[in-house]
Amino acid sequence: MRTFRCDHCGHPLFFENVRCLQCASELAFLPDRLALCAIEAAGPPGLWRRKPGRWRGPPGPPYRLCRNNTEHQACNFAVPQHDPNPLCVSCRQTRVLPDLSVPGNPERWARMEVAKRRLFYTLALMRLASTDPPGGTSDGPVFEFLADTPGRPVMTGHAAGVITLNIAEADDAERVRRKVELHEPYRTLLGHFRHESGHFYWDRLVDGTPRLAPFRELFGDERADYGEALQAYYGGGTPADWNERFVSAYASAHPWEDWAETWAHYLHMTDLLETAASYSTSLAVPGGDATEEVDDPFVHAADFDALVTQWVPLTLLLNSLNRSLGQEDAYPFALSVRALEKLRFVHDTILGPAQR
Repeated sequence: MRTFRCDHCGHPLFFENVRCLQCASELAFLPDRLALCAIEAAGPPGLWRRKPGRWRGPPGPPYRLCRNNTEHQACNFAVPQHDPNPLCVSCRQTRVLPDLSVPGNPERWARMEVAKRRLFYTLALMRLASTDPPGGTSDGPVFEFLADTPGRPVMTGHAAGVITLNIAEADDAERVRRKVELHEPYRTLLGHFRHESGHFYWDRLVDGTPRLAPFRELFGDERADYGEALQAYYGGGTPADWNERFVSAYASAHPWEDWAETWAHYLHMTDLLETAASYSTSLAVPGGDATEEVDDPFVHAADFDALVTQWVPLTLLLNSLNRSLGQEDAYPFALSVRALEKLRFVHDTILGPAQR
């Protein structure tokens, strides 16, 4: 995720900000521009427009704030005036909310929407989700955020375009407990969204396309019984050499999980590289004598080898910084040659429809 600057005063902003700390301007993320902008009231109540300042362009069309902003203060996306949907392009993807009358659920739900908006931003940059779908419709996955009830635990997963997430994952303590219990080195809320979106886009980009045959050659045959595969994995069926063939241990469970874990990993890579590029980060590339500035992967998207070349020293720096603060490695992975081949497949699969 790149950093932004207030287009009224130039102060640095972050994706979740709703007010500039320097000039006190109201802020809103404008999905059709993929930019966080300073806004001001525009005539009739409830309408906003970009605020003049450092930005000197025409005022542009008016916007409304997402209903989840005005009613719950749980969103900072805007909605173009012509869009009939009261919810922004991200919030309208959620069709089932947890019971917001239960203490703690509004906070859990808000955290989940933040992670979902970050996913939406990346998918929109990759041209995999529309920022202005026609007629107030939505594009991309449909989400259901549910809570466990007595005798009915909620399983996070994807089925037929619908992604279900257990809101317990929005509780740090509960997520860390599950991370330890399942022996996972990495478990985050955003990671869940990225992983499950991989299942959604496998249906869109691989299944029933010419890429299915090469997918099976690289990841395996997804027609293998999924339930049996997961039962075997959780029963201790992780291969001893999983790190030579997969991006994570869980990826070894089934070809679908291998794809979803690799997909999520690719989104981790591009997002972190975009962040580093927005800070004009320069790194010593292994094997080179000079430093090299990190490229924005969404500007220099075609060269996968260059992406990987910059990724390695960036993750070494990231982990070193974390260790200096007494934290665990933020990136607890080592990419094998086989895992890189799968990441390249994801890269090529995403770029194909984007370029067309």
